[in-house]
Amino acid sequence: MLFLIPSALAVLAGTSVVTQQILNANLRGALASAAWSGFASYFVGLACMAALAVALRDPPPALAVLLRTPWWAWTGGMFGAIFIGLAIVLVPQLGAATFIVLVVAGQMLASVAFDHFGWLGLEQRPVDLSRLLGIVLLVGGVILIRR
Repeated sequence: MLFLIPSALAVLAGTSVVTQQILNANLRGALASAAWSGFASYFVGLACMAALAVALRDPPPALAVLLRTPWWAWTGGMFGAIFIGLAIVLVPQLGAATFIVLVVAGQMLASVAFDHFGWLGLEQRPVDLSRLLGIVLLVGGVILIRR
């Protein structure tokens, strides 16, 4: 039972990713700009995260914490912007299902590599037969969804 709530929330997160990409692609058409569509997406997201921080009464981190955080820890937003920008352009070309299945395939392949090598501070989890089989099945799913 404890597994059901986090699993349902993860499904909700996945649904929100697809919805976000479709809405951003539609906004791109309305604004005639991928860049401004992406900006609007991040601006609304920033406002929502600020509201969440206020609602949770989450104090800002201390300057000392900010200064000792590694430089690469701050680049997550850049990767998010790459994702949003590519989604805005590619969802209308590929369709939502094909785009998302390719995104998931990329996420899984990168995740297996990050786990295997313990990159960016992750605990090492070597690739084994079940993970390799999962990759093969995932690639098969990509091929089937594209048809």
